[in-house]
Amino acid sequence: MIVGCPKEIKAQEHRVGLVPSSVREYVNRGHKVIVETGAGAGINFSDDDYKEAGAEIRQSAADIFAEADMIVKVKEPQPQECAMLRPDQILFTYLHLAADPVQVEGLVKSGAVAIAYETITGKDGKGLPLLAPMSEVAGRLGTIVGAHYLQKHLGGTGRLMCGVPGVLPARVMVIGGGVAGFNAARVAVGMGADVTILDRDHDRLRFLDDYFAGQANVVYSSADFIEKTAPDMDLIIGAVLIPCASAPKLVTREMLKTMAPGTVIVDIAIDQGGCFETSKPTTHGDPVYVVDGVVHYCVANMPGAVPLSSALALNHAVLPYGLKIADKGWKEALMADPSLRSGLNVCRGEITCQSVAESLNMPFKTSDEMLAA
Repeated sequence: MIVGCPKEIKAQEHRVGLVPSSVREYVNRGHKVIVETGAGAGINFSDDDYKEAGAEIRQSAADIFAEADMIVKVKEPQPQECAMLRPDQILFTYLHLAADPVQVEGLVKSGAVAIAYETITGKDGKGLPLLAPMSEVAGRLGTIVGAHYLQKHLGGTGRLMCGVPGVLPARVMVIGGGVAGFNAARVAVGMGADVTILDRDHDRLRFLDDYFAGQANVVYSSADFIEKTAPDMDLIIGAVLIPCASAPKLVTREMLKTMAPGTVIVDIAIDQGGCFETSKPTTHGDPVYVVDGVVHYCVANMPGAVPLSSALALNHAVLPYGLKIADKGWKEALMADPSLRSGLNVCRGEITCQSVAESLNMPFKTSDEMLAA
């Protein structure tokens, strides 16, 4: 199979779908790898590094899309990339379709086979192994950037996360105790903040309670608790994920009016539409805005701020699945692996993820139907 890796073109995105070590693995399995010139430059991998690993360099994304059987990326394809996809070409990347009807339309029109990292499940049908490493990065980074924007000259309350002798630390609420929320809370606890972490799954609540062992408040998430507690917080981190679906709006515009000026909210769920009513996607170049005195950080590709760590972690997670697809072809690979099959979101002009279809009020066919066709 010819595996292609174009340079990412989303604003401030420096990660790359294939690092040289991944290229070498594909080449060692007999596959041809083509990489757009400069694709790894943002994390200091040169074209020569890719050539040494066995890749061939192409001069443009158009060359990659025209030649490759499978496109391996990081972020969702932009409109100009969707336009270059062709029928039955495999696209393997993050998609986050539930809040992106324009992308869905482009993928459906292309006839390509779009497999999303974020919906591939673990061997037992639980967990999201290709989302987990980026959720870990986003969670940890969410607390770090939140602490940064608490500085007064950046619009924050001026509260130091860890406090000082005689002065209380910052109060931090993390909504969602999954991978991202757990990692956000870990860093916040490590920084010495007063941390409250919310979730609704009782098994997860027990895990969090055992893990933090009194170092964080572990509370069942309810609208009433959030409404009554949010006004006392310095930093609120939204880390709620419903696979394939838009994130629920858990902090309303009305709640902002009860918060102290300079309160910071970080919406890790922004890729899925965000879990704050006032959230809208931002970029690393212009990451924050203020609504009712509350500082919003809603960067849609947070791990892109630390692209070297992120790209390596992502490649390590994605590689085994990518090799399966390359070795067997998409249809055989998906038929043989139910976990991988759960990643099929769009196939030959049809939406194959029910949650995405329901979010956008569009028809869908099951992956089993498409594989049987």
